[in-house]
Amino acid sequence: MPIKMYLSEDEVPRKWYNLGADLPTPMLPYLGPDGNPVTPEMMMPIFPMNLIEQEMTQEREVEIPQEVLEILYKWRPSPLHRAVALEKALGTPAKIFYKNESVSPAGSHKPNTAVAQAYYNKISGIEKLTTETGAGQWGSALSFACAQLGLECKVYMVRISFDQKPFRKVMMQTWGGQCIASPSPDTVTGRRMLEMDPDTPGSLGIAISEAVEEAVSDPTGKTKYALGSVLNHVMLHQTIIGLETKQQLKKFGISKPDVVIGCAGGGSNFAGLSFPFVRDKINGDDIEIIPVEPASCPTMTGGTFTYDIGDMSGMTPLMAMHTLGHDFIPPPIHAGGLRYHGMSPLVSQAVISGLLSPRAIHQLECYKAAMTFARTEGIIVAPETSHAVASTIQEALKAKEEGKEKVIVFSLSGHGLMDLKGYQAYMAGDLFDYALPPEQIQENLAKIKDFPPVPKR
Repeated sequence: MPIKMYLSEDEVPRKWYNLGADLPTPMLPYLGPDGNPVTPEMMMPIFPMNLIEQEMTQEREVEIPQEVLEILYKWRPSPLHRAVALEKALGTPAKIFYKNESVSPAGSHKPNTAVAQAYYNKISGIEKLTTETGAGQWGSALSFACAQLGLECKVYMVRISFDQKPFRKVMMQTWGGQCIASPSPDTVTGRRMLEMDPDTPGSLGIAISEAVEEAVSDPTGKTKYALGSVLNHVMLHQTIIGLETKQQLKKFGISKPDVVIGCAGGGSNFAGLSFPFVRDKINGDDIEIIPVEPASCPTMTGGTFTYDIGDMSGMTPLMAMHTLGHDFIPPPIHAGGLRYHGMSPLVSQAVISGLLSPRAIHQLECYKAAMTFARTEGIIVAPETSHAVASTIQEALKAKEEGKEKVIVFSLSGHGLMDLKGYQAYMAGDLFDYALPPEQIQENLAKIKDFPPVPKR
């Protein structure tokens, strides 16, 4: 059996898949400040209408524009690898496969939606995109995409990651993007946060507020906001990952996996791999599907499913999702891309529907797993991806104990070559595990008690 499987460019999917069309219980609508459902017109100051239509569509499939495909061909289709050396090291009968999204120009899965969003904004006459970024993967991806399509790009990067990962900023600048630390003096939100705490590490919620504020404040209307995760259209664009994976598994002679795993912060990488398999599970396939999050930011495993805003200052709609409360300030762990207070509404609804099995893992176990993966398979993975690796190792060892020949597939969402500071700290013994205290979660959730409740269904 080969150890890696490619597809031809002709085999790259021509349509994205929308899980929202198949969920047994549909996701709840976004709500405005008045508690009524958000209309497309209400979202127009932030997004172009073509993306709003994708956000709200109930179509099962959405065609991928040829202009988008031609840029995606720079790295797609991405390879599906069999982790033979890891299997041997673990002594497991399981077959382990990883979908390698680190081969994109930005080194992660993020360009799959960055290119699509830049394209739809470009054809709508937009000239500049603003966004936020945690670890820098999304900011890098959007800067790359804007360079491909001739758009300006400004990125508000969570301050702790801005300090920890300076070369992400250089990547963005190389592609023509402007990157500044958030909270910043450039916005009302940023100035207010700096007045409250000049030394704040920042959060994705704050950075989102700043990026949205700049977009909606442009009097020319030529600036829009782009989000790298959470929203439906982002999940949609990422499903190219899982659609390719299904074809590649068949070329390996495998009809279906037993376990599908992805790290989950806002949900885009996990959704990208898993949603096509969630559809199969809805239709009767026996597949365990595991979104993995940090124990220090346990949105699905420690938070609650309720209506909350997606940012810090209330510039986004109310969304029914798993949340730790939008005032959540995460601890300074190295998996910056997994430090968001909320989870994608689509992923959250799939959890509530019993289709997913969320799991939280501490960062020391994750780095240990990443070291094992690097010394067997050779790839130094991003700290975010290390959560998927750790869960994969857990499942492979479980298969060993049970004596079962399971097929495990996980998403290698990005490489860690810009994250070596975290590896250095791990090897020096300077990292520690941090479990978010339940009382802190309850304190944050108490602040949203007056938001509309999730109706019983």
